[in-house]
Amino acid sequence: MAYIALLLVSLGVVLAGAEVFVNGIEWLGKKLNLSEGAVGSVLAAVGTALPETIIPFIAIVFSGGSQGSEIGVGAILGAPLMLSTLAMFVTGMAVVVFARRRRQGSKVVADYSTMRRDLRFFIPVYGTAIICGLIPAEYRHMQQIIAGGMILAYIIYVRIMITEERDIESDEDLPVCYFCRNSSSPALPIILLQVLVALGLIVLGAKLFVDSVQALAFIYQVPAFVLALIITPIATELPEKFNSIIWIAREKDTLALGNITGAMVFQSSLIPAMGIFLTPWQLDKSALIAGIIALTSASLILAEISFRKHVKARTLLLGGLMYAVFIGAVCVGWIR
Repeated sequence: MAYIALLLVSLGVVLAGAEVFVNGIEWLGKKLNLSEGAVGSVLAAVGTALPETIIPFIAIVFSGGSQGSEIGVGAILGAPLMLSTLAMFVTGMAVVVFARRRRQGSKVVADYSTMRRDLRFFIPVYGTAIICGLIPAEYRHMQQIIAGGMILAYIIYVRIMITEERDIESDEDLPVCYFCRNSSSPALPIILLQVLVALGLIVLGAKLFVDSVQALAFIYQVPAFVLALIITPIATELPEKFNSIIWIAREKDTLALGNITGAMVFQSSLIPAMGIFLTPWQLDKSALIAGIIALTSASLILAEISFRKHVKARTLLLGGLMYAVFIGAVCVGWIR
C-alpha cells in the first residue's frame, strides 16, 4: 500500500509541475518570439523529455552488461511506441471529455503544418533507427554513420522550427504568469526560474513514480522486458503528457499535439542515436513489433491530416487500441 500511495503522490507532483511548466513555457515562447508550433514541438517536448532520456543512459552506462543494454534499448524504443499510441489516446480522450466546453467540440483544430512536419520527420527517422537494428554486427561502422545522420537531422529540424514567425494573435489569451508580479510584461529571468522550478517538480515526480513502479514490479515479479519496454516509458513519458490535457482544455490544440509530436521527433532521433552509439543495437522480434506499431499509428494520423486537412478525436483514440493489442500480446506470451 505504501508504494501505491507513493505512486499517487508522485503523480500529483508531476501534475503540479506540468501546470506550472505549461504556464512558464508559453510566456518563454513569447519572450523569445517563437512560434506556437516551436513552443510545443521544441521547448515543451525537449524540456519534459529529460527524465526519460536520463533513464536509458543510466541503464546503459552505469548498469553495464547485456541486461543494462536490454533495459536501455527497451526504454528507448518504448517511448515512441507510447507517444504515438497511448499519449495520442489520452489526448483524444481529453478532446471528448472537454468537447462541450470547447468551441470546436470534438474536432481538433491545430496548426496541421507543424504536426505534418513532425510526423514526416518521425516516420522516416524512427524507421531508420529500426532498420539500423537489423544491420549485422560486422557492419557496426554503418550503424554509427546512420546515428550521426539522425543527430544532424534533428539539428536541422530545430533550426526550421525556431525560425518560424510567431502568431501574434496567440498572445491575446496568454494566462497570468504564476511567478511574476507584472503579468503584462514579466521579466525573462523570472520566467526562466518558473520553468526550471516546474521542470524540477516534473523530474522529482517522475523519479518517485519510476521508483514506486519498479518496487511494485519487483513485488509482483514483472519481467524485465515489460519493465523496460512498457512500464518505464509510461512512468516517465505519460505523466508529463498531462501538459497536453491542460492545453486541450484551454483549446490550444497546436501546443497539445505539438508537445506529443515534438517529443516523438526527439525520441526518434537523438535518443535512438545515443542507443546506437552506446549499445550493439541488435533488435529482436519484440522490439521490431513495437517499432512497427508506433510507425503504423503515426502513419494513420499523418494520412488523415494530409488527405482530410484535419484530425478527429476518434483517430487519436485508435492509438489506444493499438497499444492495448501490444500489451495483450505481451501478456499472453506472444511477445517476449
